[in-house]
Amino acid sequence: MRNAIDQATIDALHALCAELEAEPRILILTGAGGVFASGADIAQLRERRAADALAGINANCFVRIHELPMPVIAAIDGYALGGGAELAYAADLRIGTPALKMGNPETGLGIIAAAGASWRLREIVGEARAAELLLTGRLVGADEALAIGLVTAVHEASGLMDAAHALADRIAANDRAATIAMKRALAAPRAAHPQVDLELQAELFESPEKERRMTAFLEKRSRR
Repeated sequence: MRNAIDQATIDALHALCAELEAEPRILILTGAGGVFASGADIAQLRERRAADALAGINANCFVRIHELPMPVIAAIDGYALGGGAELAYAADLRIGTPALKMGNPETGLGIIAAAGASWRLREIVGEARAAELLLTGRLVGADEALAIGLVTAVHEASGLMDAAHALADRIAANDRAATIAMKRALAAPRAAHPQVDLELQAELFESPEKERRMTAFLEKRSRR
């Protein structure tokens, strides 16, 4: 399978996460050869048993990706199936190409999408749409993915990475500490709000960068 989510891929993603946890930076996930990720390696998956399922090989990796301090962008060209789709769901932002095809056909293989789809997809597209997609295993094309909010933009394949980098540059132009705090606030459960927002804001209110940026904004406005 092309760009399969096999053990070697999971190992490489864990190594990448370790780097980005130590030195937070924006991450862009993408595939190659017109495929984002064609799903799990079925030959490996067929041999796995209950203990392997309980180990959460893909699930734990994708949780780690989602919990990276800085935003994660998935740039999706072509197929993102099964575990590949769940990897994309773990990103904070998703953009795609007209060739995008996403879905979770796991129940047709006698298993479920157990690496995040059951809760992340519901949060992204709503409970009813997530249930329909996960229970039928139907694939979603680019137009529908954009309409239901699964991706936020569609670009031609030749411009996909330029668009991803432009999005990353736009985020990077903002204050790094504020971006990290905003991601933490977005990840917090509803019961934690508004207290989590107030605590994060309190930290930022004491930041020299907040003072610098607001002073620059006011000086720029006064010159208009």
